[in-house]
Amino acid sequence: QVTLVESGGGLVQPGESLRLSCVASGSIFAIYAAAWYRQAPGKQRELVARIVPRVRTEVADSVKGRFTVGSDDMKTIYLQMHSLKPEDTGVYYCNADRFEHSYWGKGVQVTVSP
Repeated sequence: QVTLVESGGGLVQPGESLRLSCVASGSIFAIYAAAWYRQAPGKQRELVARIVPRVRTEVADSVKGRFTVGSDDMKTIYLQMHSLKPEDTGVYYCNADRFEHSYWGKGVQVTVSP
């Protein structure tokens, strides 16, 4: 079992930055990939960034050049967000894959508004 707890969200103005963190606990060994998703009001959850340690990282086209994803041995997964836009507003969820299971955090709110 893996527990994921996100933090770092909040209300910011356009152009500002935020750093989201996701702390993983429990049986974190063998987590082979982690990701950040977001869900805006009235929209489907979408993939923002994904990391497979020492293999690759990928980010959605909508955030390329502004967001980066990283981790420290999958104990904490980070999402560094720069040049935030109002369309980045939503609930951000951390996700981790371990064997055949996929785990989710409860999410953290990010609001970008003047």
